[in-house]
Amino acid sequence: MENKKKEFFLTRWIRRLLFPNKELDIYAEEQMQSPFRLVVKNYFSKPMSVVALVVFIIIALFVFIAPNFVYLDLGEQDSTLVNIAPGYNMLKYPKALEQNGVQDISVGNNYSIGVDKEGNTYVWGKSKVTKIINLAELPTDVNNAQVIGVAAGADHAIAYDRRGTIYAWGSDRLNQCTLPKELQQNNLTHTFKIVKAEASNQFSGVLTNENRFFIWGNQNFVDFTYDKEQYDGHVVDFALTNNSFVLLLDSGKVVKGGEHASTTVQRIPEKAESGVVSLASTTNTVAALKEDGSIVVWGAPTKRENKVPKFDSKVVKIVGGRYHYTALLEDGSIVCWGDDKYGQTTVPDKAEKANVEALYAGSFQNYAVDKDGNILTWGLKGFPLGTDNLGRNVYSRLVNGGKMTMTIGALSVVIEIIIGVILGGIAGYFGGVVDMVVMRIAEVVSSMPFIPFAMILSAVMGTKVSIEQRMYIIMIILGVLSWPGLCRLVRAQMFSQREMEYVVAAKALGVKERKIIFSHIIPNVMSVCLVSITLAFGTAMLTESTLSYLGFGVPLPTPTWGNMLTGANNSITIQNYWWNWVFVGSIFGIACICINLIGDGLRDALDPKSNRR
Repeated sequence: MENKKKEFFLTRWIRRLLFPNKELDIYAEEQMQSPFRLVVKNYFSKPMSVVALVVFIIIALFVFIAPNFVYLDLGEQDSTLVNIAPGYNMLKYPKALEQNGVQDISVGNNYSIGVDKEGNTYVWGKSKVTKIINLAELPTDVNNAQVIGVAAGADHAIAYDRRGTIYAWGSDRLNQCTLPKELQQNNLTHTFKIVKAEASNQFSGVLTNENRFFIWGNQNFVDFTYDKEQYDGHVVDFALTNNSFVLLLDSGKVVKGGEHASTTVQRIPEKAESGVVSLASTTNTVAALKEDGSIVVWGAPTKRENKVPKFDSKVVKIVGGRYHYTALLEDGSIVCWGDDKYGQTTVPDKAEKANVEALYAGSFQNYAVDKDGNILTWGLKGFPLGTDNLGRNVYSRLVNGGKMTMTIGALSVVIEIIIGVILGGIAGYFGGVVDMVVMRIAEVVSSMPFIPFAMILSAVMGTKVSIEQRMYIIMIILGVLSWPGLCRLVRAQMFSQREMEYVVAAKALGVKERKIIFSHIIPNVMSVCLVSITLAFGTAMLTESTLSYLGFGVPLPTPTWGNMLTGANNSITIQNYWWNWVFVGSIFGIACICINLIGDGLRDALDPKSNRR
């Protein structure tokens, strides 16, 4: 009999091990699952809540991890990079230019112009100057001409053909495209030819084969005067900076342009008064290449443009960008120096190994052409989310601003939880006078208008506190003024829990009331409060952004999602520069929607009625 029982037990054990029941009895399943597991199961049974949780986690990880890899320069500002549309096409030159052979390339602020050896003109990059003016829309005369040289300016462009005809297009509000009368006449008679053209900010200049120099554009911005009688017929090169120009004479001497101007560029050093063979310029400096291969830089360098490196070979050509210089050496190698914010002075391996024959540079880009006609590029390709009205990278500000906004929201919720749970727990457990005092305090705090109070406090603080201190103050204000709602919820739950059997048993065992409140009752009511806490996080983020939007939150230049939206608060930006508000508004809206969906999912998962089968 005992053997049969053992055999039956063994058989049943093997059957359960190898062939378990597919479904447990419904009551047995309920007994096996803990309340936490039931909540998790109910939550993950709702697809929208799960998607919201995943998306919010991705956004949170993105804004807290990405700032470690995305550099934020609080002093970032560049008038040449204002309101650039998203994209990486600044260095994407047309393949036809490379196939037909490069004749000339000129780099503007955000675009480039190239001419092939067949006379065709190409424009690429961010060529839209205004809603109406697009430099990529070439005039019919330019398309039909055999162009041999081009010049790209800030908001206008110049081209010239083999006969000496000059073409100008783009913005002409400051006479950038209005040629001097003698050049207009030459377009008809072709008395002389053009050998060099340059376009800068609101003005341009050309050099003829007769060694004559012409300059035109905004005369209120640049002093165009120079000794024409003495210099005409002797100019062999010139260079334009942002607001001045210099000339190189056939004697090898550099002379200033603008007799009545006194910029640092026009203070010619002694080393540049003889033996100079060519000129190049950046925004505020000029570089002179001398016969012996040495380089002299003067002006007002701001990005180490004057820190000329040592060369292994003789320099044969030098070109300048906005804040950098690029030099071509006799052995075909390339050397760059100056600002490297966008990689414009980091020469790629392909360019290092190539035998370069032609070199072009401007703004933040470089182009090199090797002996096989291949075009090699390096520098600024573009911005993934564009730039704002001050030329700041929207992507870096979006990432770092999200970290600031979420940090303020999270820490203010922590403060709210601490105050609300402690006061609500005490009021609900003891009742009576304690409850009355706590609730009256909560009513006083609730009656305080938050945004006007925060605005008044911000105005009182003014500039007396740092940006970091202001951030902490905003966190404290958000937390201190937001706890009454959570306090009432905890208090109501405490009323229902304090008469439960486990509380009575704890009292009978002599457990201290402090431990009963915070170790026994609060853990049982926190699941219900979790929904309120989740929604409070989204509310805190919105409130912080509202303060920043009104100008009373975290001040610029420190970014938050709120003050980024403030910067886009005008009709011109909304209509023409959508990337300044669409990206930040979208990620902020998605984050808040996800928080609300997570809260709704938790509320349904914690509802006992949702567990009915």
